[in-house]
Formats: sequence, structure tokens, C-alpha cells
Amino acid sequence: MNLPVAPSAFDATTGPGQRRRADPGADIGAGCGLVLVELIILLVIFGLWFLSGVNLDPAKSVTTDSLWNYLAAAGGVGVLAVVAAAIAARAGAVVTVVTQAVMATLICIVVFGGVEVQAHQDQRCRDVPSAAGCKDLD
Repeated sequence: MNLPVAPSAFDATTGPGQRRRADPGADIGAGCGLVLVELIILLVIFGLWFLSGVNLDPAKSVTTDSLWNYLAAAGGVGVLAVVAAAIAARAGAVVTVVTQAVMATLICIVVFGGVEVQAHQDQRCRDVPSAAGCKDLD
């Protein structure tokens, strides 16, 4: 025989009003780990750009590669920081959200600054092809 069951009383621990937070230790660890990984990736990206202009032959003069591809790679790291912040916000990891938002902001500043520098360099090379730092196209 099925007896009627009364609806459950109000439970403040469940429902849309509940705000759950991630474990603080895991949150801090994830935030710091992601920042460390992103900084290492950015160091590798811009290290490769720097090494493109290094040559141990003193008779050769070399210039660094154009920044455009390296800036695109750094922008990709910025997009990953934004995605990580969104996932952390959904999980309630406040520290990770803040660290990833700071990293995304810093990467955005670096990328837009690099775009301005490279655009200035490209314009200078168009105006005076023999200027220092311009590659010969032949």
C-alpha cells in the first residue's frame, strides 16, 4: 500500500540559493599551478623569439623574427586563461578565478603592446627598408 508522503521541509543547504566553494587548498594550488604553467609557456614563446635573433657567427648580422606569430601564441595562452577562469568560476574556486583574470589581463597588455611595437617596426621597414632591424627580402 502506498501512503502519501509529505513534501520535504525547506532545506537551506540545497537549491539555487546555495553557494558552494571549492576546497581552499585545492583552489590555491590550482591557481598557483596555472599561473606557473602559463608563465613558463610565455617564457618559452618569447625565448624562442629572442633566440631567433641570436647568431654566434660574428660575420653574419641577423635580426629577430617578426613578432606576429609569437603574439598569436601568447594570445592563445590568454584565451586559455579566460577559459580556466570561467571553469573555475563555475566550480566556485575564487582564488583561481582571480589569478586567471590577472594573467589574462597581463597577457592582453603584453599582446596589445607587442602589436603596437611590431606595427611600428613594420611601418618603419616599409618607409626605410634599409633601417636597422629590417630583414632583406631577397
